[in-house]
Amino acid sequence: MTDIRDLMTEIGRKARAASRVLALAPAEAKNRALLAAAQALRQGVAAIERANGEDMAAGTAKGLSKALLDRLMLDEKRIEAMARGLEEVAALPDPVGRTLAAWDRPNGLRIQRVAVPLGVIGIIYESRPNVTADAAALCLKSGNGAILRGGSESFHSSRAIMDCVRAGIRAAGLPEDAVQMVPTTDRAAVGVMLGMTDHIDVIVPRGGKSLVARVREESKVPLFQHLEGICHTYVDASADLEMAKTVVLNAKMRRTGICGATETLLVDQACAATHLKPLVTMLADAGCQVRGDQAAQAADPRVLPATEEDWQTEYLDAIISVKVVDGVAGAVEHVNRYGSQHTEAIIAEDPAAAETFLDGCDSAIVCWNASTQFADGGEFGMGAEIGISTGRMHARGPVGVEQLCTFKYKVLGTGQVRPG
Repeated sequence: MTDIRDLMTEIGRKARAASRVLALAPAEAKNRALLAAAQALRQGVAAIERANGEDMAAGTAKGLSKALLDRLMLDEKRIEAMARGLEEVAALPDPVGRTLAAWDRPNGLRIQRVAVPLGVIGIIYESRPNVTADAAALCLKSGNGAILRGGSESFHSSRAIMDCVRAGIRAAGLPEDAVQMVPTTDRAAVGVMLGMTDHIDVIVPRGGKSLVARVREESKVPLFQHLEGICHTYVDASADLEMAKTVVLNAKMRRTGICGATETLLVDQACAATHLKPLVTMLADAGCQVRGDQAAQAADPRVLPATEEDWQTEYLDAIISVKVVDGVAGAVEHVNRYGSQHTEAIIAEDPAAAETFLDGCDSAIVCWNASTQFADGGEFGMGAEIGISTGRMHARGPVGVEQLCTFKYKVLGTGQVRPG
């Protein structure tokens, strides 16, 4: 444990020193690092795929679920997507140094609120190796140092990606220690990170419920967090059935293992006679296990009875719970009772119903006639995201480069003194 603590302290010391240089780096240098890293990813496809093959083989032997293996898997298409993500982040306006507000005081003082980096970001994540590239890119662009601790399942993949990122940083003449990866899978390293208040300014946990719960319980460092993605899609009485079918199928089945996947389908009792059976049958035919209330069970013999636990479960799999509710008010009540304040969607042609739902759901992201799987920083035009925050302090929803900045006040005077 002493060796782990010494290792992490040295990583933290280097990150803090590098972050001070990076905070003052010009936008051009940061962008050059990102573009060089993107090129390194493309040139390193074979090496990354070999490393990922090691992780996939180990994950299969370990008995990881199909959904977790899908999160872990990298191919040329996904590596290219990572490279494009770095380029998209490079193309964003520099978030550092923005004047957020400015005003003059009667005594002649000029006050400016100016965006500055948070400092050093610690990212703890599990089986999605693309987080390595996304997190590094966002921290670089926003002038923050980064300490990345990936899961053991993705260790080799993440290390290969990190080699490309650091090659880009070197090419741009920036401090290589600005982005570091914890070089051990020992879980003790996580515990040490959670207490590194002198070296880390905020921690972002990205992973399963047990990881996030542990971080929430143990961390002495402030967090950007979400515990679960229990996302809902509500089909209102005014919904166009064909639109509802298209959106619901995408929201559940496009990728079942992501936090923006719909886990519960709510159907307005006013349209249950016409909409419920087609929706349930479509999902079951697509290979999704449906667990529903009595109305859903009556709609298709393949529907299993839903329990109270189902309404509170993030399946991250081809499973969905279905319930008939009493209009938009019933949908909002269910979402606020069982949801995780992540992402909700309403399918409706009635603007009044949509506004009631959007305003009433206490969640970070609410969608109208769109899939919950749009809960993603890239889809928001942020280039990428470091995570989805369901908290209320500082940042909420996708956390991109702007959300990785805080601010300072610049007070500009002409010799003013405060009277006694």
